[in-house]
Amino acid sequence: MALAFTAKIELGYQAPAFNLLEPLTGRFRSSNEFASEVATVVMFICNHCPYVKHVNQGLFKLANDYIGKGVKFVAINSNDAITYPDDAPE
Repeated sequence: MALAFTAKIELGYQAPAFNLLEPLTGRFRSSNEFASEVATVVMFICNHCPYVKHVNQGLFKLANDYIGKGVKFVAINSNDAITYPDDAPE
């Protein structure tokens, strides 16, 4: 896995709008669908990442604990499934 620079951002940062294809349904999903008055958690993950695999159940628990409190969650896999077949939606 490559080490990449990550810029630190302040709490309350307003993320840019997006409209991304959801491969399993063929629908485009807008960032507006995930907007919350409380908070929106956006995670960039991939299926084959050992770190993601390690925290996967914890992420589900975290989401289930906070969805009822108005927090919304979205996970984005930006990898190309042709180049990285392990990241395909299936």
